[in-house]
This record gives sequence, structure tokens and C-alpha cells, in this order.
Amino acid sequence: MAFTEQERAGLAERAARIIARYPRPRSALLPLLHLVQAAEGYVSADGIAFCAEQLGLSEADVTAVMTYYSMYKRHPVGEYHIGVCTNTLCAVLGGDAIYASLREHLGTAGDEPTPDGKVSMERIECNAACDYAPVVLVNWEFFDNMTPQSARELADRLRAGAEVAPTRGAPRLVTWKEAAMILAGFPDDQAAGGDTAGGPTLAGLRIARQNGWAPDEGAGR
Repeated sequence: MAFTEQERAGLAERAARIIARYPRPRSALLPLLHLVQAAEGYVSADGIAFCAEQLGLSEADVTAVMTYYSMYKRHPVGEYHIGVCTNTLCAVLGGDAIYASLREHLGTAGDEPTPDGKVSMERIECNAACDYAPVVLVNWEFFDNMTPQSARELADRLRAGAEVAPTRGAPRLVTWKEAAMILAGFPDDQAAGGDTAGGPTLAGLRIARQNGWAPDEGAGR
């Protein structure tokens, strides 16, 4: 679906602000792709054309970048997109079981949304949260130490419209489009809220302090 004249004007104003942050316009392509994804929920042909026009690139150039990254979608996904980590540690600790159970529970294929448009899912690679494995992400927010049952319950709560808070990070879960706008460079008011590091992450620091260990000031020189 093509952008309306009003939508295009709003996107152009935000795009100009994004492009101004970079010494070369082409460097703004990734956040611009997030910007058009925030408008439609995915990157459409019109979104690709808009990015190309703003940056003086060909549509082929934009498409080549967009299709390289799995975070940009070529069709609508759910209002809440679930990513189940099945990389090594998460898989060993139950990630594969979570994925299989949730896939059966939702009855969807690929990253297609449920019939109500609320939830979609996919496998994801490591998100550097191995100390909380197995981990599930929803719109790029962490849900730690998950099980097949807790993952199904999470999906049901999202579909029911219940208020859901991530385990760490932002105190409130945003929608897929809202997350895309944040990634485009327009943050909400949650950046300073929530816990970003818990006990498992800080265990090494705590042990070092208990033992009086300090870094070697000459290390790395």
C-alpha cells in the first residue's frame, strides 16, 4: 500500500532529521528502514522507494541491504513479534523445546502472524543473554529463563491484550511498530527505567570485589 501524501510528508520530516546525524547520507539507510517499518509494520515496496529517494540510492541498493538483515520484514508480522533463541546455550537448556511448543501452540508458520494479528514468532540467533538462558525476545525486549509453559502463557497474555513487562530493560513492552520507531532513532521515555543487569550478569564483578581483584592497568597496552 502506497503512503498517503500526509504520511509521506511526516516520514520525510523524520528522515531529514535522521540523515542530518551522519556525515554521509548513505549511512542513514538502516535507521531509515526502521522508520518505514515503523509506519507500516514491515518494509514495503513503497518503503524501499522512499528510502532510495531520500538517500539518492537505487531501489536495488536499498533492497540488497534490507534483505540481508532479518530484523527487517518483507510482510506484516504480529503486533508482538516473539524471537526464540535456539543458539547453542539456549538450545541446550531448552530453546528448541520452547520453539517447538510455541509453534504448535500458535499454529503459525514462518513469521506469519496469528489470525488476530497479535503475535508472530521466529528463531533468532544469540542475543548476548546466555546468563539467562533460555531467552525469548518480544519486540527485542528480554524475557529470561523461559520454559515451554511460560512461553505459551506469555503468548496468550499478549494475544489477550494484558499488560506485559520484560524481565529486564524497559518497564513496559512496546508494540512492533513502536520498537521500530525507537530503532529509527526516536526513543520513548523508558530508556532510564527498568533493570538492565541482574545477579547472573553481575556475579563476576561481585566475586572480584569480594577477593579484592583489580584490572591490570597495563593490560592491553
